[in-house]
Amino acid sequence: MPFVRTALPLGTEPGRKQRIVQGIHDALVEAIGMPEDELFNLVTEYRDGQLFFDRGFNGITRSDALIVVEITMRRGRSDAMKRSLYAAIARNLEADAEVSPKDVFIFVHENDYSDWSVGNGVFAMAIAQQRGTDG
Repeated sequence: MPFVRTALPLGTEPGRKQRIVQGIHDALVEAIGMPEDELFNLVTEYRDGQLFFDRGFNGITRSDALIVVEITMRRGRSDAMKRSLYAAIARNLEADAEVSPKDVFIFVHENDYSDWSVGNGVFAMAIAQQRGTDG
């Protein structure tokens, strides 16, 4: 279950936020086989003066509308899967939310089941992707 944090410029229109979230989610489903029901994306907005970045870093010209996508997930995805994920996120955001691929930064943080509890205070290693119950 990946957990995503997405930072957007302040004032991003709500419908556009939803399209950005959905584009990231669809890319995770497509590229790494994440189940459809594993949507967890914390969206935050940043004001002018809260995100500092080089608009020409690595030879890519960026606008003031940089979007930062941080994905925390368990270890085990290959470099090929990650390459596919990054490309799918950029493609989806451009097609569905009019975000320039130049303005998409993506970072992946990997850890293990022992680093998660996803409900009811249960150590995720104990359930290892089994469906829980509310009982």
